Amino acid sequence: MLVSACGREDYTPKPKGYNRIDLPPAKYQPLTQKHPYWFEYSAYAKILRDSSRTAMPHWINIYYPQFQANVQLTYRPVNHGRQMLNKLLEDARTLTIKHQIKAESIEGGIIKTKNGMNVNVAELTGEVPTQFQFYVTDSTKHFFRGALYFRTATANDSLAPVINYIKKDMVHLLNTLKWTE
Repeated sequence: MLVSACGREDYTPKPKGYNRIDLPPAKYQPLTQKHPYWFEYSAYAKILRDSSRTAMPHWINIYYPQFQANVQLTYRPVNHGRQMLNKLLEDARTLTIKHQIKAESIEGGIIKTKNGMNVNVAELTGEVPTQFQFYVTDSTKHFFRGALYFRTATANDSLAPVINYIKKDMVHLLNTLKWTE
């Protein structure tokens, strides 16, 4: 009986299966915490204070519990210091370039937001820990940087729909970003 079950000629292999990821419709809420910046962020995310030992005031995380994703946001005052601004710009570039080892590509550019800010963005592909980064500054008072991270070992090609979903949320954040001080 076992031999006859294995010898069937009408066997058809099953197609490769993929996890289904249900993405909720975009919905936003205002940042209610007091910071030198303000923006709208996803209603499906939570604002968490950055608890790392190197965290500075006004560093926060936008955490997406459903996707185990985190948008890490850092803020530094520039205080009209050209040296400080140059250091922050170089640090932002260095943090992106560090991923060059694993990245298949790093594409950078500048987007102009609806509120008139010029934002430097970097999109990284491949098995990198961060797939989208940005920084924006008014070059005299404020420097604001963000990076998307996932708290999962799932391959980035499987996460592509979620990455694109959160990137749209990050662009919305940038389009609503305002300095409050």
